[in-house]
Amino acid sequence: MNSAELAPRTETMLLNLGPQHPSTHGVLRVWLELDGEVIVNADPDIGYLHRGIEKMCENRTYHQCLPLTDRLDYLAGTANNLGYVLAVEKLLGVEVPKRAQYIRVLMAEFTRISSHLFWLGTHGHDLGAMTPLFFAFREREQLMDLFEMAWGGRLFPCYLRIGGLAADLPPGFVEKAWEFVKAFPEKIKDYHNLLTKNRIWIARTKDVGIMTREEAIDWGWSGPMARGSGVDWDIRRDTPYSSYQDFDFVVPLGQNGDTYDRYLVRMEEMVQSNRICRQVLEKLPEGEVNVDDPTVSLPPKEKVYNNIEALINHFLLIERGLTPPAGEVYHAIEAPKGELGFYIISDGSPKPFRVKVRGPSFINLSPTKILAKGRLLSDIIALIGTMDIVLADVDR
Repeated sequence: MNSAELAPRTETMLLNLGPQHPSTHGVLRVWLELDGEVIVNADPDIGYLHRGIEKMCENRTYHQCLPLTDRLDYLAGTANNLGYVLAVEKLLGVEVPKRAQYIRVLMAEFTRISSHLFWLGTHGHDLGAMTPLFFAFREREQLMDLFEMAWGGRLFPCYLRIGGLAADLPPGFVEKAWEFVKAFPEKIKDYHNLLTKNRIWIARTKDVGIMTREEAIDWGWSGPMARGSGVDWDIRRDTPYSSYQDFDFVVPLGQNGDTYDRYLVRMEEMVQSNRICRQVLEKLPEGEVNVDDPTVSLPPKEKVYNNIEALINHFLLIERGLTPPAGEVYHAIEAPKGELGFYIISDGSPKPFRVKVRGPSFINLSPTKILAKGRLLSDIIALIGTMDIVLADVDR
């Protein structure tokens, strides 16, 4: 045996993770370079789900753009709707009635819990824990039932409208919402009992994907990803919208910036979201749910069917669309995955001149190479899971 045969092999192996792989949570392809089981390089390859939503908005009226926003982060449709309608309302210079603001908060926080439950179940399943998936979907199904009561669908809501809501809460909704809010804190304990002190879970998540506070800020992280690294920033608290200043809640922070900390942050966020929902139900004011302005809000359906002026008003708003003044606006909200912002340019016509979406999933995915380098192949699954990305939000 010569010396060349005794020398260690130095070539690396190239491996495709995805785009058809359940643990990539969509059509994500990660180009991996491996030295044995150690990751030398990890490049995300995106664009498999690009649909040109931002460009499509330029050829639709402001109302017609609303259903397109559902399809961004399809696990948090109401959050997408809320960011968009708030941006348009800022452009119009209108503020919706207090009852509508509270109902928007209620739906947004229920959506945050639903999104986090989906993340919890799939993240646990990716790392070998099957039971949390069934537990999390047990509660998520209750939320889906509530959503179906309110807007008739389960995944794509389109319940919010520019100037308010599609309709007030249906009879029996508040009672069902109270049932969930009161029962949920005990359910959270089930998840903690399964995972928080589980030795296998800790081994798979502790010190994996560490991102310091400074690095998180440099990469533009927001939401649970940034707060897991100790970045004390929450748009709901720091630049409140839709009456969030009326509610008390705590913004949880991590210390180590690893996958385990981000898990703990999201777990506590569900508790705080439930706390906000409880306060909404306790304080829910009476009144209208739409702006009293026929140039902005669609008239109630019962008036459309029985009143000629309302019928004409409805026809004009749908056929021609509303016409905001020329200008530009940016509005951001605290979506379940981080900062979701809408930048809209108006030229005074019924259709937006330009719409740009600042989606959190794309930003959160960006430093994959930094997080994965030097880790084992199995850790890339934990890293993709901790990001809680949705590829529709990455590609748009």
